[in-house]
Amino acid sequence: MPPRPRTTARKRPSQKRSQETVVAIVDATARVLKRDGYDHMSTNKVALAAGVSIGSLYQYFPSKEALVAALMERHFDEIRALFEEEAQRLAGVPLEVAVRAIIKRTIEAHQIDPILHQALEQVPRIGLLQKFDDVQERGRTLVHQYLLVSHESLRPKDLEIAADLIASLIEMVSHGAVLRHPNRLKDGVLVDETVDLILRYLKK
Repeated sequence: MPPRPRTTARKRPSQKRSQETVVAIVDATARVLKRDGYDHMSTNKVALAAGVSIGSLYQYFPSKEALVAALMERHFDEIRALFEEEAQRLAGVPLEVAVRAIIKRTIEAHQIDPILHQALEQVPRIGLLQKFDDVQERGRTLVHQYLLVSHESLRPKDLEIAADLIASLIEMVSHGAVLRHPNRLKDGVLVDETVDLILRYLKK
């Protein structure tokens, strides 16, 4: 079995100029990935798009997998920030308000560069490329935290299972819209129908 490609960066830039170089390389990775897809992406194409030599690229990134891992880390840091903001805001709000807010926040997360999100679907899940799972777990944690506070008014008794079901449903709806019906990400009907479905499950 061939060794797995390295998905971690060689080194972290410390000086401003090197930090700007890394940002340019990661920006170029996004452009090339969206343009050519993962299978046809290469380190040479990314270096050319970034305006740097292939040697400069390899100073920081040993493989195209490492490039994509850095891109995913940046992309999902933006998504996680949305969830962290929502978690602080939801404490003590009514069930209907919380459910709608979580759904809308998830859809907003999927609206952060949906073309990039589609391209990242092609990436094999190895090493740091497993960050998709980390983001999905943050969504489950947000739902579970809210359910724990509101458990007395809820029908489900196993709140971990309930959180898994709800988070998976919201992710599936949002994800499906990104991949197949991106116009629905801004459609209020999609939110309304998903809210109704979840409330029917949760309410006694």
